[in-house]
Amino acid sequence: MADATQFHEEEALGKAYDARLMRRLLRYLRPHIGLVALAIFVLLLGAGLAIVGPWITQLVIDDAIPAGDTRYLAVLAAVYFGSITLLFVLEYAQALITTWLGQSVMYDLRREIFEKLQRVDLRFYDKNPIGRLMTRITNDVETLNELFSSGVVTVFGDIFTLTFIVGAMLSMNWQLALVTFSVLPFVFLTAFVFRSKIRRAYRDIRVRLARVNAYIHERITGVRVVQLFNREEADAARLADLNDHYLQAHLRSITYYALFFPTIQFFTALALALIIWYGGVRSMEGAITVGVIAAFLQYARRFFQPIQDLSEKYNLLQSAMASSERVFKLLDHPVDITDPPHPRAFPEPPRGEIVFEDVWFAYGKDESGEPDWVLKDVSFSVAPGEKVAIVGHTGAGKTTLINLLMRFYDATRGRILLDGVPVDEVRIDDLRERIGLVLQDVFLFSQDVGYNIRLGAEDIPDEDIEAAAERVGATAFIERLDQGYAQPLGERGASLSVGERQLVSFARALAFDPGILVLDEATSSVDSEIEAKIELATDELLRGRTSLVIAHRLSTVQNADRIVVLHHGEVREVGTHEELLAAGGLYARLHELQFAPSAA
Repeated sequence: MADATQFHEEEALGKAYDARLMRRLLRYLRPHIGLVALAIFVLLLGAGLAIVGPWITQLVIDDAIPAGDTRYLAVLAAVYFGSITLLFVLEYAQALITTWLGQSVMYDLRREIFEKLQRVDLRFYDKNPIGRLMTRITNDVETLNELFSSGVVTVFGDIFTLTFIVGAMLSMNWQLALVTFSVLPFVFLTAFVFRSKIRRAYRDIRVRLARVNAYIHERITGVRVVQLFNREEADAARLADLNDHYLQAHLRSITYYALFFPTIQFFTALALALIIWYGGVRSMEGAITVGVIAAFLQYARRFFQPIQDLSEKYNLLQSAMASSERVFKLLDHPVDITDPPHPRAFPEPPRGEIVFEDVWFAYGKDESGEPDWVLKDVSFSVAPGEKVAIVGHTGAGKTTLINLLMRFYDATRGRILLDGVPVDEVRIDDLRERIGLVLQDVFLFSQDVGYNIRLGAEDIPDEDIEAAAERVGATAFIERLDQGYAQPLGERGASLSVGERQLVSFARALAFDPGILVLDEATSSVDSEIEAKIELATDELLRGRTSLVIAHRLSTVQNADRIVVLHHGEVREVGTHEELLAAGGLYARLHELQFAPSAA
């Protein structure tokens, strides 16, 4: 249970503000500097217009009405109406520009993250669950979108508004302005207390939300196990408990907001009361006009709104700092498997020769800090056009060989050559386009059958797709589908059986016409009928093509040209099926374990 609830504890907040992170975030504005400049200009105009209304009020009360000047009054009314109309247009433009800016930055950032996730090696995915990565590319990027659309630019509007209002109040009557500003220490103290309280509440919300998400994700993924063992009620009770903690954290934040806003309103009312009291007294003495008092009442209301907005933007900034730290940690993760600085080219035409020379590999280290070797001094070769099988107990290192050949990982020691060229000295794309791989755990996308065979490659015509399906025996079940090759398969190909998914995967590998075909337990999950179809297809298709076949079921590799037996990461035996049986070694014992019960 601890794993389920603490899975995303890194969601807790770090520093509230980090200048280094902010500078890096602001770099994403550079391609959109024109939009930024336009937004700031619009905000500047809007802030300037914010002081027009109270100023016109003062002129109306102190000049136009006492003078009985209806023409002047009409002009002031027209100016007031014009300023309000223009302010409406500017606010609309501001919302449009800042939203467009935020969406543009989010688009750039999300694309950069996705491209990074496409390039990182498999070792990264061994340590980072998919749910966490999805949070980075969705929730965290959305938080940064809010920063750019509602915070980092619009904060200029609040600052401009405060500056213009303060200037207008001081120029109109500096004594009354100071009286109005006398409540500011209390406002700042309230904002400081609120900031610390809401920070803790926000941290609790993020952590508890992460726990809820992790728990739901795990239970939905394992729903078959939950239903099989009748754990629905127990799991629902656990989720209710996690959800209640999340609710309580939200209620605490709502309580703080419910106290903060009325408190700011209270100090706003106090400032208005001071204006009425002090302005009224000074008006009776003839030192202040009624129009000035009326203008100050309006200025005071507008003055405290930006202060309240800035307090809210602090919370947005705090959230953005946490999200940016996690996003940049992902973007800064080094990519270990990269193209060499000066890549070599494979010889043409391709021969399909594979050579493993003294290969050692470890995924990690043991308790003593020494490499925990999965492969130890592995050496063997596959001649062009030869079919070589790799067999051994679970954990012997069979699949690791394929991972190293495809450069999903790099060998710790030794080297692997393809057509005489070390695989780490060529471009990754060049290497992988020469090898077709069919895995035991087939992954199909939710799109149609045709897409899953060609994977969006436009240079593979429909005829080749249909030919590949025909050659692996997939045509029969594909034609039974309502839409044939255009039939959507659902998430991970859920509408197909395990065997049918295997056939689609096999057709996918063949459609790309690789020089080398690698089958990693490709028939271990299919029934005998479909396995027979695959075997018939492979016998024909592998003729003249280099192939590496990994299998637990020895019946699938008896016709291989050679069989390599792995045991605890070492090559123990090499030979044909008959030679290894005659030797009476490890392969013979594996064969006896699989076939002796049926013979009995």
